[in-house]
Amino acid sequence: MVQFANPTYLYLLLIVPLLGVLIFWASRQRRRQLQQIGDPVLINRLTESLHIGRRRWKNALLLLAVMFLIVGLADPQMGTKLEEVKRKGVDVFVALDVSNSMLAEDVAPNRLARAKHEVAQFIDQLQGDRIGLIPFAGIAFVHCPLTLDYEAAKIFLNEITPDLLPLPGTAISEAIETARRSFVAKEKKHKVLIIITDGEDHEADPVAAAKKAAEEGVVIYTIGIGSTKGAPIPVYDQSGNRIGYKRDKQGQIVTTRLNPVVLQQIAEAAHGKFYLATGRENELQKIYAAIARMEKKELGMREYTQFEDHFQPFLLMAVILLIFEMVLSERRSLKQPQPQKEQVA
Repeated sequence: MVQFANPTYLYLLLIVPLLGVLIFWASRQRRRQLQQIGDPVLINRLTESLHIGRRRWKNALLLLAVMFLIVGLADPQMGTKLEEVKRKGVDVFVALDVSNSMLAEDVAPNRLARAKHEVAQFIDQLQGDRIGLIPFAGIAFVHCPLTLDYEAAKIFLNEITPDLLPLPGTAISEAIETARRSFVAKEKKHKVLIIITDGEDHEADPVAAAKKAAEEGVVIYTIGIGSTKGAPIPVYDQSGNRIGYKRDKQGQIVTTRLNPVVLQQIAEAAHGKFYLATGRENELQKIYAAIARMEKKELGMREYTQFEDHFQPFLLMAVILLIFEMVLSERRSLKQPQPQKEQVA
């Protein structure tokens, strides 16, 4: 892995081709000035000792020296040690509802976009806690395993869309079971599951699943997003343009309503708390405050943490090239004509 301590210096590499153009222009100007003398014999005598090939080599050495100097100033660094980084925290899975009902716009811009925005802010607050992502609709799966790499987690978060899961529905119990199986089984604490959904569960018994997870030390927080009054579910074409709203078999517009009762029951069954997303504040901040008060465990991940500077070879090469450029002469040695001996008559 290579990085630069001062990457802005790399922009100076643009000077190298400009310097090459300047050298070429100066060479042409020099030839024009010589041609203005007008006497070919005199020009040949003046330039007889000039070695054109050596001059070109000197120019090339100068350009290479400038290039190595700039790269050296940028200070290339290389990772030299893959080591275990120890931190203290808890394991947190965020189960995010990606069913079509999450496209309802009773929360701006829509339920899913609002939830993803708050999860991204939540990830930015984490300090030592492992984070994982479980999108769910009719089924659930681990989209991002537990990790300390928060930037990678946010990349996975951006990829979450309703098209990610082919089976429609809102299987909250499946999301709870997926998280329960993905935590470290032998541990009975340090486990947190955050469920963000509108609560319209159409599968199994999520409260029973929550009780089973609680027996293994999982604390569940639920966030209800949407309104209890109900909102239509937009329908989009392949280009992302809204073409209407979802309708039932009778042609009536289908509305989706927040079900806070089941979400509160899930949270209570797993020793957590239910929050209602109001749109005016980030409920995940309150959950993070609760997580910060929990007992921590030692977590580790393997990553490159040390980088060594490698600017020295580049600067040394620049100095060597400059020395060669100065030592290399543009003049060739001319043989002196031997004086003719006078013949004695």
